[in-house]
Amino acid sequence: MINTECRNLAKRSFTKIGIILMFLISVAPALNAQTFSTLADFDGKANGASPAWEILAQGIDGNLYGTTHLGGVDLDLGSIFKVTPSGTLTSLYSFTSLFAGNPYGGLVLATDGNFYGTTAAQLGGTVYQMTPGGVVTPIFYFCTPPYTGGTQCADGQLPADTLVLGINGNLYGMTPEGGANNNGGTVFEVTREGRLTTLYSFCAQPNCADGMYPIVALVLGNDGNFYGTTNYGGANGNNGTIFKITPAGQLTTLHSFSSSDGSIPAGTLIQATDGYFYGVTNEGGAQGDGTIFKISADGAFQTLYNFCAQANCTDGAYPSGGLVQATDGNFYGTTANGGASGSYGTVFQLTPNGTLTTLHAFDNSDGSDPEGSMLQATNGILYGTTYYGGPVCTDFPNGCGTLFSVSMGLAPFVKSVTAAGRVGAGVGILGNDLTGATQVTFNGTAAQFTVQSPTLILTHVPAGATTGTIQVTLPGGTLSSNAPFHVIP
Repeated sequence: MINTECRNLAKRSFTKIGIILMFLISVAPALNAQTFSTLADFDGKANGASPAWEILAQGIDGNLYGTTHLGGVDLDLGSIFKVTPSGTLTSLYSFTSLFAGNPYGGLVLATDGNFYGTTAAQLGGTVYQMTPGGVVTPIFYFCTPPYTGGTQCADGQLPADTLVLGINGNLYGMTPEGGANNNGGTVFEVTREGRLTTLYSFCAQPNCADGMYPIVALVLGNDGNFYGTTNYGGANGNNGTIFKITPAGQLTTLHSFSSSDGSIPAGTLIQATDGYFYGVTNEGGAQGDGTIFKISADGAFQTLYNFCAQANCTDGAYPSGGLVQATDGNFYGTTANGGASGSYGTVFQLTPNGTLTTLHAFDNSDGSDPEGSMLQATNGILYGTTYYGGPVCTDFPNGCGTLFSVSMGLAPFVKSVTAAGRVGAGVGILGNDLTGATQVTFNGTAAQFTVQSPTLILTHVPAGATTGTIQVTLPGGTLSSNAPFHVIP
């Protein structure tokens, strides 16, 4: 079941000790000024414990939103929280039902201004909606009627990922269990009203050559298809796969891992500005401690980095969260183990050509086991969480986890709520201090817009727009988007 498998994935590397400090100055790239800060400590009850694996979400108010897998005021079923960019943490909701609790995935902001997420409770799991004010409503129950054991769930079971917003406004996700084939998991589409369609059931091929146990989120590619990974299965043993799936459910396996090039892909893929998809594996590679890789949309695969390449794994080991490409063009991520301060994990930077630099080694007092992907907020700062560490807290002697930031001195920018859309589609643009905006353009084509608040502009994809950067002109200068907006024909 998911609780055992997932915790084993996070804990399997805690046998390495005696880490020593070592810097490889000769290969380290030049870095911007960097500042690591612990912004908040989770306390186990009032604001939850063990923040979920996936990336934080920036809301239309400029604050960050996320979930905890454990803690909360009722039954240790997890919580939803809000945190300001400066670190003021507020609990919005504590899960209260065995049918809808213990989220592993984070939240996604939809075009209606609400957040959507999943829970992987001891039973079937749910898809839920949360208003910005913290009102939570389950909109779909997996294994309906609620699962009581013994029967495979054809619509999927125990969703453990963050949902992704499709071009059509619907939500897409995966379940690691259930489905029509040997409990191999599913890919699904669900409307915001709660109508679910199963698009694909894994283990449809002999020996699960198409993969099984998909546990992290999908990513929407600039071609309108979704890309993702499975933890296990594949044509080269049980090491996992990378796949592409169309919105209609046609799946193509792009790569089967073989251990030497990685095993157990972890963390959500990202599509970088060069068009390639980048990701990590939790195990495998040259040292067996995980890898960073890139792959093209047609399956051309390359390993960029093998962890534990430095003595005593001071460069980190066993990454569990995905990467984020920041506005400087570099990639940032975390490892759940290794580092110069002990086996507590690291924050790292990776250049596009594969040069890795460790930015921070956790020492447990400031967090331990960072499992989720980081987020670059529109103020330019990177934010992330750790699953353990921080002060000893109620019922969690290893610490309840922390929320941290890494500033690389990067400038503010704007980002769209949706990554792609057709001409005429509504687009929300997030940012900071947007009051006074005088122009919004999509790759140079002007669009009509409304400044809804200092942190939100509402607009539509203008006629004649093409794929490219969104820019917002302000009295003090022009802000550009952190990624191209893809105009779909």
